[in-house]
Amino acid sequence: MKLRLAFFLLLIAGAIYGQQVPFERILNANREPQNWLTYGGTLFNQRYSLLSQITTDNVKNLELQWVLQVRAMDGTTKFEATPLVVDGIMYVVKPPMPNYEVVALDAATGRIFWTYTYNPGEARTCCGRNSKGVAMQGDKLYLATIDAHLIAIDAKTGREIWNNKVESPATGTPIDYSFTLMPLVVKDKVILGPAGGEYGIRGYVAAFDAKTGNEKWRFHVIPEPGEPGHETWEGDSWIHGGGSIWTPGSYDPELNLTYWGTGNAGPDWNGDPRPGDNLYTCSVVALDADTGKLRWHYQFSPHDEFDYDSTQVPVLADIEWQGRPRKVMMWANRNGVFYVLDRATGEFLLGKPFVKVTWMNGFDAKGKPIRAVQTSTSGVLVYPGNQGGTNWYNPAFNPRTGLFYIPTWEETSSVFTKTEQEFKPGTVFGGGRPTIPVGLTPLNTYARTEDEGYFGAIKAVDPHTGDIKWMYKMSQVTDSGVLTTATNLVFAGGREGYFFALDGRDGKLLWKAMLGGQVANGPITYAVNGKQFVSVAAGNGLFTFALR
Repeated sequence: MKLRLAFFLLLIAGAIYGQQVPFERILNANREPQNWLTYGGTLFNQRYSLLSQITTDNVKNLELQWVLQVRAMDGTTKFEATPLVVDGIMYVVKPPMPNYEVVALDAATGRIFWTYTYNPGEARTCCGRNSKGVAMQGDKLYLATIDAHLIAIDAKTGREIWNNKVESPATGTPIDYSFTLMPLVVKDKVILGPAGGEYGIRGYVAAFDAKTGNEKWRFHVIPEPGEPGHETWEGDSWIHGGGSIWTPGSYDPELNLTYWGTGNAGPDWNGDPRPGDNLYTCSVVALDADTGKLRWHYQFSPHDEFDYDSTQVPVLADIEWQGRPRKVMMWANRNGVFYVLDRATGEFLLGKPFVKVTWMNGFDAKGKPIRAVQTSTSGVLVYPGNQGGTNWYNPAFNPRTGLFYIPTWEETSSVFTKTEQEFKPGTVFGGGRPTIPVGLTPLNTYARTEDEGYFGAIKAVDPHTGDIKWMYKMSQVTDSGVLTTATNLVFAGGREGYFFALDGRDGKLLWKAMLGGQVANGPITYAVNGKQFVSVAAGNGLFTFALR
């Protein structure tokens, strides 16, 4: 028995020993499509894979290979983590219930090698005890937790290397700062930012030394007196101005810029206490990766009163724009508008709604949206609703088809009502409420009735024009991310419980499987020993498919 155990441990050590992911590999992740090294596949966050074994012709032959089960989750927690795959080893975070469990497993069979467990204790969050996954650099994994810790884990053994309490009462900050995102690794730094805007935080993006966890720089989303942008706040409103960071950023090595989407201003639904545009909330900020210095910004929703965080990943691409090559950023925003920006300068190139939008009437000459409505004490009906035309779930861009794929909520609206509210630590700092149709609460999974009108969809958008080329309609809304491949496939799912493959050129349904729970993460694809796999989380499990 002892000999068999020793042999098994040697097998595990042999499978994981020597794994190293220096930044050079992350920077050139497109050269090893058999792996999935970052949240979006590469630092451009396109969710585009060059693997070609699974095609539009044979995808109908996909069958289940293995399942990773987790404990039953509560009503506010979903399996949102994106796995990493490195040389045949998968690293993924199970939904915290109540503990975090980071597991290393065989990506071909699902066999678990080790488990790291961390109990975050009590922490207030608006939207569940969720995690988007772990990042990796060298031989370390990096876990950001809901009690505002950044933890380094040995990728070979699952041993904790260091545990850095980023926010604590001792530093004068409340416990309501939390981390739910996968960190972004850039060079020798691990970059992240906090959630907690609903509890009156002052958001930031911060970089930490990948070896020690020591903070290297911090950019405040809400500028303090004397900093550029502070004039867009009145009085002390900036102190609890919000500006959460919900999803990882992107990175352009040629420009040495890292890009981050920022959350809504606080209080959420009443802008009266905070006159002005409220920079840099509901924006994208381009930061120098070495210093954290702001290079440019664009604000998608100035003086937001509809909870329209810019809570999407920035998608970077080099495309032809009006006859010449251009470095662009594409963004399907929660406010219902698809944008194209110049990622070197922040210049506004295109803005066009991809769902029904009533909160704005076009753009001025500089690309600033023209507001059409405001919240009121009696309530105002606005499209899209509080959950937005899309949300944190990732889009994808396929350079081969030239199309940008968006998971959308169609025909959704909310009645926004503002109220007066003073900030009190530990309580939600909302300043009102949105009335959401039955069946559209963020965590609801039951099906709508036909007369309710709304539905989920995957839409393909031409980034040159903003025109919608095709739409795949579901009977329920979706929290699923999107994956696309070099063989013109698009993978996604929804709250119905289906995971499906579409033809990325025309939206034709090619294959689907019922997984028995809502899909609420971004699918990934990878290969082990020449065999291509596709993994997606649904309900209480992670499901992995390959060709029969």
